[in-house]
Amino acid sequence: MADIRRIGIRTDELGEGPVWCPRERALYWVDIRGQWLRRWVERGELVTSWPMPEQIGSLAIAEDGGILVALRSGMAVFDSMTGGFRKLVDFPGHSPTLRSNDGKCDRQGRFWVGTMERENIAPTGKLYRIDAGAITTMLEGVRIPNSLCWSPDGATMYWADSLDRVIWAFPFDIGSGALGERRVFANVDASEVPDGSTVDAEGYLWSARYGGSRVVRHAPDGAVDRVINLPARQITSCAFGGSNLGTLFITSATQNMDAAQLAAEPQAGHLFAVDVGVKGLREPRYVG
Repeated sequence: MADIRRIGIRTDELGEGPVWCPRERALYWVDIRGQWLRRWVERGELVTSWPMPEQIGSLAIAEDGGILVALRSGMAVFDSMTGGFRKLVDFPGHSPTLRSNDGKCDRQGRFWVGTMERENIAPTGKLYRIDAGAITTMLEGVRIPNSLCWSPDGATMYWADSLDRVIWAFPFDIGSGALGERRVFANVDASEVPDGSTVDAEGYLWSARYGGSRVVRHAPDGAVDRVINLPARQITSCAFGGSNLGTLFITSATQNMDAAQLAAEPQAGHLFAVDVGVKGLREPRYVG
């Protein structure tokens, strides 16, 4: 049984998108529905929360020191010192019924982010690539975009439309950022869906299972290697961090839970940390 620790005292409605910042020795993550950007600093264990003007789906640390944030309608850079925003780009033809969801930088520092319907699951979302401020549509017909991460060499991109209950692997052109023909990497049980993912230094993929109360480690061939069971059902994402990148930080949610469910699951919505005995990889910064 893994030693599972709670980080901070906040309870998120929809915690997502954890990203470790080695320079600050801090973890950033978001509460999508609460419209919060949060930061936990390892030294002193201080949590700071900033309200966002729109729902925020994901983030990346920018090379210039700002925080790249995927808001409901587009991308912006947030200055945590001043609280100001610099608009980067709008999602093209974006409907008010859509919002951003899972997003992450590839190994070359291009940011990828998916959009989805805010209140239903119609296939009207897209997957975008943002490169030096320019935005390109990479996939269409998306319902719930998730599981974005890359192999250590950057030559494979993993991604899921969660309701397919499949994690896909795409050959990835490192130079151009183009996608090849996808293949099935891992099938997911019908009782849960693949949510956020990360890849460790050994090339294994860690998949948060929403509805499954667990994170699953997959070998490079897709086989299940290891399972971490957690005291919350709605497990949303995970990322490596800590001083030696050996801690797996795991977000969770309370969304759509009634009073009885919350009472039965008091650790729902918490941010967890588990020392897994495996090191992760440093997340690339956005270079745009």
